Amino acid sequence: MPARRRTDPVTGRAALAAWRADPERSDRTTVATAVRFTLDELGALAPGRSVEVRVPPFGAVQCVEGPRHTRGTPPNVVESDPETWLRLATGVQPWAEALAEGRLRVSGTRAHLDGLLPLPDPEPDPDPAAAAP
Repeated sequence: MPARRRTDPVTGRAALAAWRADPERSDRTTVATAVRFTLDELGALAPGRSVEVRVPPFGAVQCVEGPRHTRGTPPNVVESDPETWLRLATGVQPWAEALAEGRLRVSGTRAHLDGLLPLPDPEPDPDPAAAAP
């Protein structure tokens, strides 16, 4: 079953584009929406429940196939601040660099997302009007 999207894809893509255009001037709402959208994208790219990715205070997602945790703190956790997460998700900063700089908190054997990041550029939704006969 695909992950449930919490962010409208059109709104999410717009927020991510706005953040990419000017990260320094992006307001809190734009950053929050971009973070939630990219977490949704990660959940869709790597469905599962063995790793929890946390980007406080804006969101978290469980992803990556493998053993599922059901109670308490999951054994595989990645935690990042919003700026670092968006830099990783968009390819501005490599995983290894963020890890070496101490900008990520990573625990567990499955909690390395370097093979999943950066996320692919989000595809625009197909135009429903174009598909109409």
